Amino acid sequence: MSDVTPEGAELDELSSKELHDRAMSLARERRDVGFLWDLLRAIPAAAAARGEVDRAQFDLLHGLSLLEEFTHAGEGDLADALRPFYIEYLSENAKGT
Repeated sequence: MSDVTPEGAELDELSSKELHDRAMSLARERRDVGFLWDLLRAIPAAAAARGEVDRAQFDLLHGLSLLEEFTHAGEGDLADALRPFYIEYLSENAKGT
């Protein structure tokens, strides 16, 4: 991870993939299992926000599909829908790194 994490508006300028990668890197560095759990819980809502209501309902009922989604949470439309989640995490937790 870079030695300086952008804040606020700078984070908003990053690609969804870069936000995902930075948030995951910070969570690994901090051993922040809570963030990873919160990400798993945010995926169905992000899918619903993209208009994939059936997929979101399926994800809620099937934990294994959530793990599959988790591995792709930094890609495509799902990453875009999770941007606010990543920005919030990076903004709140990167201040001391």
